[in-house]
Amino acid sequence: MSFLKNILGIAPQIESDGSYKPSKLALNLGTVATTDFENIAYEKYTGRKSNVLIIFTEQKNMTMKNEKIFSTGNHPIEALLPMLHLKNAGFDFEIYTPTGNPVVFEMWAFPEKDKHVKALYDELKTQFEEPKNLTDFVSDSFDDAKSYAAVFVPGGHGAMLGIPEDENVGKVLRWAHKNDLFTISLCHGPGAFLATTLNDQPFLYDGYDMAVFPDSVDNFTPMIGYLPGKMPRGLSETLKSLGVNLTNTKADKTVCLDRKLITGASPLASNELGKLAANTLLKSLN
Repeated sequence: MSFLKNILGIAPQIESDGSYKPSKLALNLGTVATTDFENIAYEKYTGRKSNVLIIFTEQKNMTMKNEKIFSTGNHPIEALLPMLHLKNAGFDFEIYTPTGNPVVFEMWAFPEKDKHVKALYDELKTQFEEPKNLTDFVSDSFDDAKSYAAVFVPGGHGAMLGIPEDENVGKVLRWAHKNDLFTISLCHGPGAFLATTLNDQPFLYDGYDMAVFPDSVDNFTPMIGYLPGKMPRGLSETLKSLGVNLTNTKADKTVCLDRKLITGASPLASNELGKLAANTLLKSLN
């Protein structure tokens, strides 16, 4: 069977550490060399609330139900396209991981021919390699909400690693909610919202509308070798069980604004999410 999968190009490809990246077919179907980024000239924000706090994953390997390891991290398009729009709108970034270890990207999904994405990645590479420690932010910076506009949690399956179980992530999301900041996320990034239920606290987003990557798609993708096995747990149905109203059924361009929460369905929604976030923040703050 594995021989046939290799012939058909649907066998996940093993990496040097024993983890698996998507198959050749899955990469052809699910990744792009250039994105649909629209380089919009926004009227730039010039006020005090110019910072966007971004929580990235620092973990790479996800153990699937069959014990195979998926090589993951943050999806580069899901992170960098929204950031490009926010940058064009005049916002600055503070890059964090849970413990200050380097940001991990799914580099197999990097759009190598996209000059805008590459430029922003190169500009911020040092910050990705040496991010700030979220523990330090929780300890030292909660009194400085007036300089922040939003918290952003990029997607990628890696957002399901460690972040949903991190108490500081939950504290930051509650801090943003309490201080009327926007929260932005897409695809698997809303897994971070599960951190608000830690220590028996009520789910912060009960009753909210959200666009989230569907479990049904995650259940299908092992068939084409995108994932090397079934996910260890689902996301969209878990959120639904906590009271979320899911606005999408496909991994498409759906984006959603509900109160101060901005979400998107998949990598395909990255550009639309960036536009919605930039325009919404500018409208709210100007």
